[in-house]
Amino acid sequence: MASDELPRVFAALGDPTRLDIVSRLAQGEATVGELAEPYAMSTQAVSKHLKVLEEAGVIGRRHDTHRRPVHLKAQVFDLMEAWIERYRRDVEERYRRLDALLAAESEENDEEAAS
Repeated sequence: MASDELPRVFAALGDPTRLDIVSRLAQGEATVGELAEPYAMSTQAVSKHLKVLEEAGVIGRRHDTHRRPVHLKAQVFDLMEAWIERYRRDVEERYRRLDALLAAESEENDEEAAS
């Protein structure tokens, strides 16, 4: 999965129902029927949510003889983590520079007050 696919992943996870489905799948794979149980919607509606997640690369389906369990795809979360980590490092560097600037300014103010 390339980083240009991240907008689809984040858009898919932006829906509360789909985000909840992903949280449930983090516990283990499940069938569409099992995933539909807690919602006041049809299995067809849940299937539409699953299709969006599948097209974004968040989930996959394994073909069993009688079931088609849904599971999370770990690689998409690795890509998201790398993306988030890159921006986290940038923000931390900005805070370090701001802290250094504020510390230098505070020292200058302390010196001026002492004289």
